[in-house]
Amino acid sequence: MPPRKRKSPVSSNTDASSAAKRSNTSSSNTQNGQSNASISTPHPSAQQTEDFGIVLREFYPPEMSNSRCEAYSNGTLERPIDTLNKAYAETEDARKAVKPKNAVVHWFKSDLRLKDNRALTLAYETAKKHDIPLVCLYIQSPQDWTAHLTSPARVDFTLRNLEVLKQKLAQLDIPLYMETQEKRRNVPTRIVELCEQWGASNLFANIEYEVDELRREAKLVKLCSDKGIAFEAVHDSCVVVPGALESQQGKQYAVYTPWYRSWITYLHEHSRNLLIVDEPGKNTGNARSHFKDLFDSPVPDAPQNKRLGNKEKQRFKEMYPEGEDEAIKRLDKFMETKVKDYDKMRSMVSGQTTSILSPYFAAGILSARVSISKAKDANGGYLDGKNAGLATWISEVAWRDFYKHVLVHWPFICMNKCFKPEFTNVEWEYDEELFNRWTEGKTGFPIVDAAMRHLKHEAWMHNRNRMIVSSFLSKDLMIDWRRGERYFMENLIDGDFASNHGGWGFGSSTGVDPQPYFRIFNPLLQSEKFDPNGDFIRKWVPELQEIKDKKSIHDPYGRGAGAAAQKAGYPRPIVNHSESRDRALQRYKEGIASGKP
Repeated sequence: MPPRKRKSPVSSNTDASSAAKRSNTSSSNTQNGQSNASISTPHPSAQQTEDFGIVLREFYPPEMSNSRCEAYSNGTLERPIDTLNKAYAETEDARKAVKPKNAVVHWFKSDLRLKDNRALTLAYETAKKHDIPLVCLYIQSPQDWTAHLTSPARVDFTLRNLEVLKQKLAQLDIPLYMETQEKRRNVPTRIVELCEQWGASNLFANIEYEVDELRREAKLVKLCSDKGIAFEAVHDSCVVVPGALESQQGKQYAVYTPWYRSWITYLHEHSRNLLIVDEPGKNTGNARSHFKDLFDSPVPDAPQNKRLGNKEKQRFKEMYPEGEDEAIKRLDKFMETKVKDYDKMRSMVSGQTTSILSPYFAAGILSARVSISKAKDANGGYLDGKNAGLATWISEVAWRDFYKHVLVHWPFICMNKCFKPEFTNVEWEYDEELFNRWTEGKTGFPIVDAAMRHLKHEAWMHNRNRMIVSSFLSKDLMIDWRRGERYFMENLIDGDFASNHGGWGFGSSTGVDPQPYFRIFNPLLQSEKFDPNGDFIRKWVPELQEIKDKKSIHDPYGRGAGAAAQKAGYPRPIVNHSESRDRALQRYKEGIASGKP
């Protein structure tokens, strides 16, 4: 057995998968007047977190101080969304003075669809009004894939959807030009170059709310303005724009339930938020004559995509077919067959009880507005109440909005920090062997192992299982939760920074959830409740297939089936849950106490 890495107290602020969308090292230390001196000296165990794969120093700076987090929280420091808004205010007159020239450009990012794409619709309407061609653009940066920890499965999914998108646009005489920029920092200047090359003075794109992206867009607004180009970044991915909902005290909600009530009220009062915008029609201005070569632009390959074998690619293609038509088809089928029982069945992990639309939401193949509008119509015009299944599903889709709202208001979660900086001194474990046992599904806890093996095979995991395995890693094993957060991003086909970070914040009690740290999932009780017959376990843990007793399957070594499990090669539990729970409570309690002034 290899030696285990020594445990050490470490800040829970060097958030690795949060690093998935942080500003890169070359620029983020000076953003908003931030100098190297304003960043706290790395924790003595910072090297350990780097060795353990948590801090990606190739792209991101060390962690910031808790006081700097507080400055973002209270608005003393300018948030990236404010930087973008300021750039718009400063260039307003110049942008209004821009006259359309030879083309209009729409820049695709995480919005790979024609239906209900607000920036694309605005771009098309502008082109049509002035009888000039619409040109679409997609730029891939391998550095972005790496820095954002994008899984090979999601990269493959994105490239497959680009091929479908290209074909659908071509049928409308709209070219989709694609290229690769190796260095992510070069993307804004390259976009300006292409606009000048095509004679385009109007550029449209949908906003992405992570820190890197907001700062990039703010930079691009000014770059474009200096070149006589009007760049319009449009709110699209959220049903309700971040910042629109405030508590009675005028503050951003940090708890889901009151936020959701406010979200519901807002949508009933502002029904236009659920208005579905039209798809673009036929291109105007004889695009095939002026931009013939752009129609031949191939979908670029990516290093991450090459990590998948042909069998894996085929498996993912069958599980998650590409295209927005497929997404709508899945949505409609779910609405017809399963949504009415969703409130009762959504947490059951055996069988397909959920929509499995998350890959399509994450890549922007399907808009949340379309989904919620369909559910609202099916529920007689209600967003809540009436049919419990429909109302519950709407509330689950709303979580995606909530986590993006949190991200915009508390941007430090993209900067080596968790939402609750008071957990700075929790003492974590950095045990490679135990972490690998978790990733391989060999912990001796059947529900945990089944969930992790499922993830490895299908690049997706049921939300109930995400909660179970994240609690197990961060509390039963006391392994730094950020390593698990990173592992999810590197393996999930639906990896979305805000939602993934929010989920791991829930599992580790370092996030926005109001429940205190002493909420620790018991994997045995979770298994019995949500896989009562053990069908999910038997499917993904073949060593336990011969255990027919529905009680023993959840704990073979503790319920009389140990001999059969051992003979089949299934491991004994790597920890004692009761003892691990006591250890976690003590570690969290001590960590919080030591972090208080």
